[in-house]
Amino acid sequence: MSWRPTYRSSKFRNVYGKVANREHCFEGIPITKNVHDNHFCAVNSKFLAIVTESAGGGSFIVIPVAQAGRIDPHHPKVCGHQGNVLDIKWNPFHENIIASCSEDSSVRIWEIPDSGLRRNMTEAILELYGHSRRVGLIEWHPTSSGILFSAGYDYKILIWNLEIGEPVKMIDCHSDVILCMSFNTEGSLLATSCKDKKLRVIEPRTGQVLQEANCKNHKVNRVVFLGNMKRLLTTGVSRWNTRQIALWDQEDLSIPIKEEEIDGLSGLLFPFYDADTHMLYLAGKGDGNIRYYEVTTEKPYLQYLMEFRSPAPQKGLGKWPVLMSLKEGYSRPSKLVFKAPVKEKKSVVVNGIDLLENVPPRTENELLRMFFRQQDELRRLKDELAQKDIKIRQLELELNNLRNSPNINNNNNNDEDSM
Repeated sequence: MSWRPTYRSSKFRNVYGKVANREHCFEGIPITKNVHDNHFCAVNSKFLAIVTESAGGGSFIVIPVAQAGRIDPHHPKVCGHQGNVLDIKWNPFHENIIASCSEDSSVRIWEIPDSGLRRNMTEAILELYGHSRRVGLIEWHPTSSGILFSAGYDYKILIWNLEIGEPVKMIDCHSDVILCMSFNTEGSLLATSCKDKKLRVIEPRTGQVLQEANCKNHKVNRVVFLGNMKRLLTTGVSRWNTRQIALWDQEDLSIPIKEEEIDGLSGLLFPFYDADTHMLYLAGKGDGNIRYYEVTTEKPYLQYLMEFRSPAPQKGLGKWPVLMSLKEGYSRPSKLVFKAPVKEKKSVVVNGIDLLENVPPRTENELLRMFFRQQDELRRLKDELAQKDIKIRQLELELNNLRNSPNINNNNNNDEDSM
Protein backbone atom coordinates (compact mmCIF):
# COMPACT_ATOMS: atom_id res chain seq x y z
CA MET A 1 0.00 0.00 0.00
CA SER A 2 1.28 3.44 -0.89
CA TRP A 3 1.35 6.05 1.86
CA ARG A 4 -0.65 9.24 1.25
CA PRO A 5 -0.54 12.36 3.43
CA THR A 6 -3.70 13.39 5.27
CA TYR A 7 -3.31 17.01 4.20
CA ARG A 8 -3.31 18.59 0.77
CA SER A 9 0.10 19.88 -0.32
CA SER A 10 0.05 23.47 -1.61
CA LYS A 11 2.41 24.99 -4.14
CA PHE A 12 2.19 28.21 -2.13
CA ARG A 13 3.17 26.66 1.19
CA ASN A 14 6.48 28.58 1.28
CA VAL A 15 5.10 32.00 0.37
CA TYR A 16 6.26 34.83 2.61
CA GLY A 17 6.05 38.61 2.87
CA LYS A 18 8.90 41.09 3.11
CA VAL A 19 8.85 44.70 4.25
CA ALA A 20 10.08 47.17 1.63
CA ASN A 21 13.29 49.03 2.24
CA ARG A 22 12.97 52.39 3.94
CA GLU A 23 13.73 54.29 0.74
CA HIS A 24 10.71 52.62 -0.86
CA CYS A 25 8.32 53.50 2.00
CA PHE A 26 6.16 56.58 2.61
CA GLU A 27 6.71 58.38 5.91
CA GLY A 28 5.24 61.38 7.70
CA ILE A 29 1.64 60.94 6.52
CA PRO A 30 -0.96 62.21 9.07
CA ILE A 31 -3.28 59.20 8.82
CA THR A 32 -6.87 59.81 9.95
CA LYS A 33 -7.87 58.88 13.48
CA ASN A 34 -11.46 58.23 12.47
CA VAL A 35 -12.85 55.03 14.01
CA HIS A 36 -15.03 54.22 10.99
CA ASP A 37 -14.39 50.60 9.94
CA ASN A 38 -12.84 50.99 6.51
CA HIS A 39 -9.53 50.77 4.65
CA PHE A 40 -8.80 54.55 4.55
CA CYS A 41 -6.39 53.98 1.67
CA ALA A 42 -6.53 53.09 -2.02
CA VAL A 43 -3.78 52.36 -4.52
CA ASN A 44 -3.33 51.70 -8.22
CA SER A 45 -0.31 51.48 -10.52
CA LYS A 46 0.16 55.28 -10.50
CA PHE A 47 -1.05 56.74 -7.20
CA LEU A 48 -1.42 56.04 -3.51
CA ALA A 49 -4.36 57.77 -1.74
CA ILE A 50 -4.68 57.94 2.05
CA VAL A 51 -7.39 59.58 4.16
CA THR A 52 -5.71 62.10 6.45
CA GLU A 53 -6.46 63.90 9.68
CA SER A 54 -7.73 67.43 9.08
CA ALA A 55 -9.70 70.18 10.76
CA GLY A 56 -12.80 71.77 9.25
CA GLY A 57 -13.83 69.07 6.80
CA GLY A 58 -12.45 65.86 5.32
CA SER A 59 -9.39 65.38 3.13
CA PHE A 60 -7.13 62.77 1.63
CA ILE A 61 -3.64 62.88 0.21
CA VAL A 62 -2.63 61.56 -3.22
CA ILE A 63 1.01 60.60 -3.80
CA PRO A 64 2.58 59.19 -6.98
CA VAL A 65 3.74 55.64 -6.30
CA ALA A 66 7.24 56.51 -7.54
CA GLN A 67 7.54 59.39 -5.06
CA ALA A 68 8.58 57.41 -1.99
CA GLY A 69 10.25 58.82 1.11
CA ARG A 70 9.24 61.35 3.76
CA ILE A 71 6.19 63.37 2.75
CA ASP A 72 6.20 67.13 3.24
CA PRO A 73 3.79 68.14 6.07
CA HIS A 74 2.36 70.77 3.69
CA HIS A 75 1.85 68.34 0.82
CA PRO A 76 -1.28 69.32 -1.20
CA LYS A 77 -4.47 67.48 -0.36
CA VAL A 78 -7.87 66.79 -1.85
CA CYS A 79 -10.01 68.73 0.62
CA GLY A 80 -13.40 69.56 -0.87
CA HIS A 81 -15.63 67.59 1.53
CA GLN A 82 -17.36 69.34 4.42
CA GLY A 83 -17.27 66.25 6.65
CA ASN A 84 -14.86 63.40 7.35
CA VAL A 85 -13.98 61.25 4.35
CA LEU A 86 -15.13 57.67 4.99
CA ASP A 87 -14.11 55.80 1.83
CA ILE A 88 -12.01 56.31 -1.31
CA LYS A 89 -11.78 54.11 -4.41
CA TRP A 90 -9.80 54.44 -7.67
CA ASN A 91 -11.62 53.87 -10.93
CA PRO A 92 -10.36 50.50 -12.29
CA PHE A 93 -10.50 51.78 -15.89
CA HIS A 94 -9.11 55.32 -15.49
CA GLU A 95 -6.11 55.56 -13.19
CA ASN A 96 -6.47 59.32 -12.63
CA ILE A 97 -10.11 59.15 -11.47
CA ILE A 98 -10.87 58.59 -7.79
CA ALA A 99 -14.20 58.62 -5.95
CA SER A 100 -14.72 59.62 -2.32
CA CYS A 101 -17.66 59.66 0.08
CA SER A 102 -18.11 61.53 3.31
CA GLU A 103 -20.12 62.33 6.40
CA ASP A 104 -21.49 65.34 4.47
CA SER A 105 -23.77 62.84 2.64
CA SER A 106 -22.09 63.44 -0.72
CA VAL A 107 -20.10 61.38 -3.20
CA ARG A 108 -17.47 63.23 -5.21
CA ILE A 109 -15.41 62.35 -8.27
CA TRP A 110 -11.92 63.80 -8.65
CA GLU A 111 -9.42 63.82 -11.51
CA ILE A 112 -5.79 63.77 -10.40
CA PRO A 113 -3.17 65.24 -12.79
CA ASP A 114 -0.56 62.81 -14.11
CA SER A 115 2.17 64.63 -12.20
CA GLY A 116 0.20 64.58 -8.93
CA LEU A 117 -1.13 67.52 -6.93
CA ARG A 118 0.70 70.86 -6.98
CA ARG A 119 -1.86 72.65 -4.80
CA ASN A 120 -4.89 71.74 -2.70
CA MET A 121 -7.77 70.42 -4.81
CA THR A 122 -11.14 71.71 -3.62
CA GLU A 123 -13.30 71.45 -6.75
CA ALA A 124 -14.49 68.00 -7.78
CA ILE A 125 -15.40 67.29 -11.39
CA LEU A 126 -18.65 65.79 -10.12
CA GLU A 127 -20.63 66.11 -6.89
CA LEU A 128 -23.36 63.55 -6.29
CA TYR A 129 -26.14 64.18 -3.75
CA GLY A 130 -28.89 61.66 -3.13
CA HIS A 131 -28.37 60.07 0.26
CA SER A 132 -30.22 61.48 3.26
CA ARG A 133 -27.45 60.55 5.71
CA ARG A 134 -23.68 60.10 5.58
CA VAL A 135 -22.23 57.82 2.91
CA GLY A 136 -19.96 55.09 4.26
CA LEU A 137 -19.16 52.88 1.23
CA ILE A 138 -18.48 53.26 -2.49
CA GLU A 139 -17.68 50.61 -5.10
CA TRP A 140 -16.95 50.93 -8.82
CA HIS A 141 -18.66 48.48 -11.13
CA PRO A 142 -16.02 45.97 -12.31
CA THR A 143 -17.00 45.95 -15.99
CA SER A 144 -18.58 49.38 -16.62
CA SER A 145 -16.30 52.39 -16.19
CA GLY A 146 -19.02 54.98 -15.60
CA ILE A 147 -21.10 53.16 -12.96
CA LEU A 148 -20.56 53.74 -9.24
CA PHE A 149 -22.40 52.23 -6.26
CA SER A 150 -22.74 54.10 -2.97
CA ALA A 151 -24.16 52.89 0.35
CA GLY A 152 -25.35 55.34 2.98
CA TYR A 153 -26.47 55.30 6.58
CA ASP A 154 -29.99 55.76 5.23
CA TYR A 155 -29.86 51.97 4.50
CA LYS A 156 -29.98 52.57 0.74
CA ILE A 157 -27.65 51.75 -2.16
CA LEU A 158 -27.67 54.20 -5.06
CA ILE A 159 -26.38 53.27 -8.52
CA TRP A 160 -24.90 56.33 -10.25
CA ASN A 161 -24.45 56.80 -13.98
CA LEU A 162 -21.57 59.26 -14.03
CA GLU A 163 -22.03 60.13 -17.70
CA ILE A 164 -25.27 61.90 -16.80
CA GLY A 165 -24.44 62.58 -13.14
CA GLU A 166 -27.63 60.99 -11.79
CA PRO A 167 -28.68 57.89 -9.84
CA VAL A 168 -30.41 55.42 -12.13
CA LYS A 169 -31.40 52.85 -9.52
CA MET A 170 -32.01 52.61 -5.79
CA ILE A 171 -31.66 49.31 -3.91
CA ASP A 172 -33.81 49.50 -0.80
CA CYS A 173 -33.80 46.03 0.76
CA HIS A 174 -31.69 46.59 3.88
CA SER A 175 -33.11 47.30 7.33
CA ASP A 176 -29.90 48.62 8.90
CA VAL A 177 -26.49 50.05 8.05
CA ILE A 178 -24.70 48.32 5.15
CA LEU A 179 -21.25 47.17 6.25
CA CYS A 180 -19.71 45.89 3.02
CA MET A 181 -20.33 45.51 -0.73
CA SER A 182 -18.59 43.13 -3.15
CA PHE A 183 -19.11 42.33 -6.85
CA ASN A 184 -18.53 39.08 -8.63
CA THR A 185 -16.10 39.12 -11.56
CA GLU A 186 -18.53 40.22 -14.28
CA GLY A 187 -20.54 42.56 -12.04
CA SER A 188 -23.81 40.64 -12.41
CA LEU A 189 -24.11 39.96 -8.67
CA LEU A 190 -23.63 42.13 -5.62
CA ALA A 191 -23.04 40.70 -2.15
CA THR A 192 -23.70 42.82 0.94
CA SER A 193 -23.28 42.39 4.66
CA CYS A 194 -25.52 44.39 6.94
CA LYS A 195 -25.80 45.35 10.57
CA ASP A 196 -29.12 43.47 10.67
CA LYS A 197 -26.98 40.26 10.75
CA LYS A 198 -27.94 39.25 7.22
CA LEU A 199 -25.82 38.33 4.22
CA ARG A 200 -27.45 39.05 0.86
CA VAL A 201 -26.74 38.30 -2.79
CA ILE A 202 -28.49 40.89 -4.98
CA GLU A 203 -29.04 41.30 -8.70
CA PRO A 204 -27.99 44.96 -9.20
CA ARG A 205 -30.08 45.62 -12.32
CA THR A 206 -33.38 44.81 -10.64
CA GLY A 207 -32.48 45.15 -6.96
CA GLN A 208 -33.89 41.64 -6.36
CA VAL A 209 -32.49 39.68 -3.42
CA LEU A 210 -31.53 36.28 -4.85
CA GLN A 211 -30.12 34.74 -1.66
CA GLU A 212 -30.27 35.77 1.99
CA ALA A 213 -28.65 34.28 5.08
CA ASN A 214 -29.59 34.96 8.70
CA CYS A 215 -26.19 34.84 10.37
CA LYS A 216 -27.05 33.97 13.96
CA ASN A 217 -23.90 32.00 14.78
CA HIS A 218 -21.57 34.02 12.57
CA LYS A 219 -21.97 37.79 12.77
CA VAL A 220 -20.82 38.96 9.34
CA ASN A 221 -18.70 42.09 8.98
CA ARG A 222 -16.99 41.82 5.59
CA VAL A 223 -17.77 39.81 2.46
CA VAL A 224 -15.87 39.12 -0.75
CA PHE A 225 -16.63 37.14 -3.91
CA LEU A 226 -13.96 34.51 -4.63
CA GLY A 227 -13.53 35.12 -8.35
CA ASN A 228 -15.31 32.61 -10.59
CA MET A 229 -15.49 29.87 -7.95
CA LYS A 230 -19.14 30.72 -7.12
CA ARG A 231 -18.09 31.12 -3.51
CA LEU A 232 -18.34 33.89 -0.95
CA LEU A 233 -16.03 34.41 1.99
CA THR A 234 -17.06 36.41 5.03
CA THR A 235 -15.21 37.59 8.09
CA GLY A 236 -16.95 38.23 11.37
CA VAL A 237 -17.43 37.18 14.96
CA SER A 238 -18.65 33.87 16.34
CA ARG A 239 -21.15 33.43 19.18
CA TRP A 240 -18.15 33.20 21.55
CA ASN A 241 -16.84 36.60 20.36
CA THR A 242 -13.88 35.10 18.54
CA ARG A 243 -12.87 36.24 15.08
CA GLN A 244 -14.07 33.85 12.42
CA ILE A 245 -14.16 33.31 8.67
CA ALA A 246 -16.86 31.44 6.78
CA LEU A 247 -17.07 30.04 3.24
CA TRP A 248 -20.44 30.10 1.44
CA ASP A 249 -22.00 28.81 -1.76
CA GLN A 250 -23.34 31.90 -3.53
CA GLU A 251 -26.34 29.92 -4.79
CA ASP A 252 -27.26 28.53 -1.37
CA LEU A 253 -26.71 30.64 1.73
CA SER A 254 -28.73 28.39 4.02
CA ILE A 255 -25.60 27.13 5.76
CA PRO A 256 -21.90 27.93 5.34
CA ILE A 257 -19.68 25.37 3.63
CA LYS A 258 -16.98 25.87 6.23
CA GLU A 259 -16.35 27.98 9.33
CA GLU A 260 -12.95 28.51 10.89
CA GLU A 261 -11.98 30.24 14.12
CA ILE A 262 -9.09 32.69 13.82
CA ASP A 263 -8.31 34.15 17.26
CA GLY A 264 -9.81 36.07 20.16
CA LEU A 265 -8.71 39.58 19.13
CA SER A 266 -11.23 42.36 18.57
CA GLY A 267 -9.93 44.08 15.42
CA LEU A 268 -11.95 43.88 12.21
CA LEU A 269 -10.66 41.36 9.65
CA PHE A 270 -10.40 42.52 6.03
CA PRO A 271 -10.29 39.81 3.34
CA PHE A 272 -8.34 40.29 0.08
CA TYR A 273 -8.59 37.68 -2.66
CA ASP A 274 -6.22 37.10 -5.59
CA ALA A 275 -8.28 35.41 -8.30
CA ASP A 276 -5.22 34.40 -10.34
CA THR A 277 -3.47 32.43 -7.58
CA HIS A 278 -6.62 31.64 -5.54
CA MET A 279 -4.90 33.05 -2.48
CA LEU A 280 -6.72 34.77 0.35
CA TYR A 281 -5.10 37.38 2.56
CA LEU A 282 -6.58 38.19 5.98
CA ALA A 283 -5.47 41.44 7.59
CA GLY A 284 -6.85 42.79 10.83
CA LYS A 285 -7.13 46.44 11.74
CA GLY A 286 -4.74 47.00 14.63
CA ASP A 287 -3.01 43.67 14.02
CA GLY A 288 0.65 43.26 13.16
CA ASN A 289 0.24 40.20 10.96
CA ILE A 290 -1.34 39.18 7.65
CA ARG A 291 -2.43 35.55 7.17
CA TYR A 292 -2.24 33.69 3.84
CA TYR A 293 -4.67 30.97 2.75
CA GLU A 294 -5.17 28.97 -0.41
CA VAL A 295 -8.79 28.56 -1.53
CA THR A 296 -9.77 25.37 -3.39
CA THR A 297 -12.98 23.79 -4.66
CA GLU A 298 -12.18 20.56 -2.83
CA LYS A 299 -11.85 19.78 0.84
CA PRO A 300 -10.54 21.28 3.05
CA TYR A 301 -11.50 24.35 0.89
CA LEU A 302 -9.34 26.73 2.97
CA GLN A 303 -5.72 25.83 3.63
CA TYR A 304 -3.61 27.98 5.91
CA LEU A 305 -0.18 28.70 4.40
CA MET A 306 1.81 31.20 6.43
CA GLU A 307 1.63 34.71 7.86
CA PHE A 308 3.53 37.96 7.65
CA ARG A 309 4.44 39.53 10.99
CA SER A 310 5.30 43.11 11.84
CA PRO A 311 5.72 44.94 15.16
CA ALA A 312 3.70 47.91 13.86
CA PRO A 313 -0.13 47.73 13.93
CA GLN A 314 -2.03 48.18 10.67
CA LYS A 315 -4.36 51.18 10.32
CA GLY A 316 -5.47 50.71 6.74
CA LEU A 317 -4.99 48.36 3.82
CA GLY A 318 -5.38 48.41 0.07
CA LYS A 319 -4.42 46.48 -3.10
CA TRP A 320 -4.04 47.39 -7.05
CA PRO A 321 -4.52 44.47 -9.34
CA VAL A 322 -3.22 45.64 -12.73
CA LEU A 323 -5.75 44.56 -15.36
CA MET A 324 -5.43 44.71 -19.13
CA SER A 325 -7.90 43.79 -21.84
CA LEU A 326 -6.70 41.11 -24.25
CA LYS A 327 -9.43 41.87 -26.77
CA GLU A 328 -7.92 42.51 -30.19
CA GLY A 329 -7.95 46.14 -31.20
CA TYR A 330 -8.80 47.40 -27.71
CA SER A 331 -7.50 50.83 -26.78
CA ARG A 332 -7.93 52.25 -23.30
CA PRO A 333 -9.98 55.49 -23.37
CA SER A 334 -7.95 58.52 -22.36
CA LYS A 335 -10.49 60.06 -20.01
CA LEU A 336 -13.99 59.65 -18.65
CA VAL A 337 -16.45 62.27 -19.90
CA PHE A 338 -18.99 63.71 -17.46
CA LYS A 339 -21.95 65.54 -18.95
CA ALA A 340 -24.28 66.78 -16.22
CA PRO A 341 -23.09 67.29 -12.64
CA VAL A 342 -25.89 66.68 -10.14
CA LYS A 343 -24.95 69.82 -8.19
CA GLU A 344 -26.43 71.88 -11.05
CA LYS A 345 -29.75 70.06 -10.93
CA LYS A 346 -32.74 71.01 -8.80
CA SER A 347 -34.01 67.50 -8.11
CA VAL A 348 -32.88 63.89 -8.14
CA VAL A 349 -35.76 61.50 -8.80
CA VAL A 350 -35.27 57.73 -8.42
CA ASN A 351 -38.21 55.31 -8.48
CA GLY A 352 -40.53 58.32 -8.38
CA ILE A 353 -38.93 59.72 -5.18
CA ASP A 354 -37.15 63.08 -5.09
CA LEU A 355 -34.03 62.31 -3.06
CA LEU A 356 -33.08 66.00 -2.73
CA GLU A 357 -36.48 67.29 -1.67
CA ASN A 358 -35.35 67.48 1.97
CA VAL A 359 -31.57 67.24 2.01
CA PRO A 360 -30.40 66.79 5.64
CA PRO A 361 -27.47 68.61 7.28
CA ARG A 362 -24.17 67.23 6.07
CA THR A 363 -21.99 67.80 9.16
CA GLU A 364 -22.47 67.71 12.92
CA ASN A 365 -22.12 71.51 13.13
CA GLU A 366 -24.85 71.94 10.50
CA LEU A 367 -27.00 69.46 12.44
CA LEU A 368 -26.57 71.45 15.66
CA ARG A 369 -27.32 74.74 13.90
CA MET A 370 -30.46 73.24 12.34
CA PHE A 371 -31.49 71.83 15.73
CA PHE A 372 -31.19 75.20 17.46
CA ARG A 373 -32.99 76.94 14.60
CA GLN A 374 -35.82 74.45 14.88
CA GLN A 375 -35.96 74.97 18.65
CA ASP A 376 -36.17 78.74 18.13
CA GLU A 377 -38.86 78.25 15.52
CA LEU A 378 -40.85 75.99 17.88
CA ARG A 379 -40.63 78.58 20.67
CA ARG A 380 -41.74 81.32 18.27
CA LEU A 381 -44.68 79.24 17.07
CA LYS A 382 -45.68 78.38 20.67
CA ASP A 383 -45.60 82.08 21.63
CA GLU A 384 -47.62 82.99 18.55
CA LEU A 385 -50.14 80.26 19.34
CA ALA A 386 -50.45 81.45 22.96
CA GLN A 387 -51.04 85.03 21.80
CA LYS A 388 -53.71 83.86 19.37
CA ASP A 389 -55.40 81.87 22.18
CA ILE A 390 -55.50 85.04 24.31
CA LYS A 391 -56.91 87.03 21.39
CA ILE A 392 -59.59 84.37 20.83
CA ARG A 393 -60.60 84.51 24.51
CA GLN A 394 -60.81 88.32 24.38
CA LEU A 395 -63.01 88.19 21.29
CA GLU A 396 -65.25 85.57 22.94
CA LEU A 397 -65.65 87.81 26.02
CA GLU A 398 -66.45 90.83 23.86
CA LEU A 399 -69.03 88.81 21.97
CA ASN A 400 -70.68 87.67 25.22
CA ASN A 401 -70.72 91.27 26.50
CA LEU A 402 -72.37 92.46 23.34
CA ARG A 403 -75.03 89.75 23.58
CA ASN A 404 -75.82 90.64 27.20
CA SER A 405 -75.76 94.44 26.83
CA PRO A 406 -79.10 96.33 27.59
CA ASN A 407 -78.97 98.32 24.37
CA ILE A 408 -79.33 95.17 22.32
CA ASN A 409 -82.28 94.00 24.50
CA ASN A 410 -84.08 97.37 24.13
CA ASN A 411 -83.63 97.31 20.39
CA ASN A 412 -85.09 93.81 20.27
CA ASN A 413 -88.15 94.92 22.34
CA ASN A 414 -88.78 97.96 20.13
CA ASP A 415 -88.68 95.76 17.07
CA GLU A 416 -91.31 93.45 18.60
CA ASP A 417 -93.62 96.44 19.53
CA SER A 418 -93.45 97.86 16.05
CA MET A 419 -94.54 94.55 14.64
